[in-house]
Amino acid sequence: MREMERRAKQRRRNTILGASLGTAAVIAAIVVLALHLSGGSNKKTAAVDATPPPVTPTASATPPPDPCAGAKPTAAQLHPKMPKLGGKAPTKLVVKDVKTGAGTAAKAGDTLCVTYVGADYKTGKVFDASYKHGGTPFAVTPLGSAPVIKGWNDGLVGIKPGGIRELVIPPALGYGPSGQPPTIQPNETLVFLVAVTAVKPA
Repeated sequence: MREMERRAKQRRRNTILGASLGTAAVIAAIVVLALHLSGGSNKKTAAVDATPPPVTPTASATPPPDPCAGAKPTAAQLHPKMPKLGGKAPTKLVVKDVKTGAGTAAKAGDTLCVTYVGADYKTGKVFDASYKHGGTPFAVTPLGSAPVIKGWNDGLVGIKPGGIRELVIPPALGYGPSGQPPTIQPNETLVFLVAVTAVKPA
């Protein structure tokens, strides 16, 4: 009888042990599977995170050199004598060389280094001049289509380095019916004395 009880207890212990081992194996399998899935997700995330951001260009454009840097006008070029003005204003562009320069004459496409004095034709009042802005020559380029009034683009062709040219400019070749108030009134005829310190071929 005791032997049978001993064997029955042994079988119960073996059953409990087997069940425990089976449960442990199942738990271990679940843990391994979870770790595997978690590791794959991390790898995928890491791969996404490792993608480099797009490269944005940061290089700034370098402004072109000033073609008139170093050009120095004379006192006569900065303060040319304004002619006597008034009377009936001309309806067409008037071009007159106050001082003839020397060297190669300017042609369309060239770069001119200039200083100027501008006045109202009727009153003779100076409204702008290079000497009011430090006296530094600035570039008129390319001659013929430069960002200046048409009277300059048309009237400065043929001038030579060192020359001073008088331009009487009707409204159609100046600032037209809009003018540039309060400095330049609508439909105002203008007179400029333009001094050329340098002519640089295209």
